[in-house]
Amino acid sequence: MIEQSLFLIKPNAVMQGHVGQIISMLEDHGFSILKMKLFRFDEELARIFYAEHIGKDFFPRLQSFMCSGNTVALLLERESAIQHLRELNGDVSPEKRKPGTIRALYGNGITENGVHSSDSLASAKRETKVIFGV
Repeated sequence: MIEQSLFLIKPNAVMQGHVGQIISMLEDHGFSILKMKLFRFDEELARIFYAEHIGKDFFPRLQSFMCSGNTVALLLERESAIQHLRELNGDVSPEKRKPGTIRALYGNGITENGVHSSDSLASAKRETKVIFGV
């Protein structure tokens, strides 16, 4: 089934100049870019986007990190997009990342892991609306 997913290139990967390489990886894996924008999270947007994490120990660090620089958001499409993106991203934990995944190549720890993608169709719809307003 053709699916859409939100994909974020996080501030660490943007600041380190990896946007082009990451987009090339996405295109090489058959993803079509439907929308793209460069923006910066503020505290309110981070609270809305990461609402399910408010109250968790790591939330203040996540919020601060996401507000620390520019983020590139992409709305992507392909067959089984959500599953394929999650595999291409690699694990959040550095010790579990497979070589060649985006996070293995461009992540710097757990929070500063380089990228985010939606984990379900429901999340993709909610996150796309938050970031792109559609």
